[in-house]
Amino acid sequence: MANRINREQVQHVAELAKLEFTDAQLDALTPQLDDIIGLFESLSEVDTTGVEPTSSVTDQINVMRDDVADNWGQSAALLKNAPDAERGYIKVPAIIDESED
Repeated sequence: MANRINREQVQHVAELAKLEFTDAQLDALTPQLDDIIGLFESLSEVDTTGVEPTSSVTDQINVMRDDVADNWGQSAALLKNAPDAERGYIKVPAIIDESED
């Protein structure tokens, strides 16, 4: 192992992602993440001189429809089926709650 990442860094990233791992899990994840980082580092060794940048690896053309609002009359039915709604919007629980910190 080349020690590109250490246990404390894995723990720090896990805390940022609000993930909890046991000591045994951290000990197992650290070398795995180090190997993954090594794979990405090996990509820098590839000679890409003259290679055109690409955003797609296929020749298919975007077949998405135009972004146009449709069926405006259905909002009342949608809100009627929502578990909680207010002022024409569906209320959902907070996903990120920093109050626990």
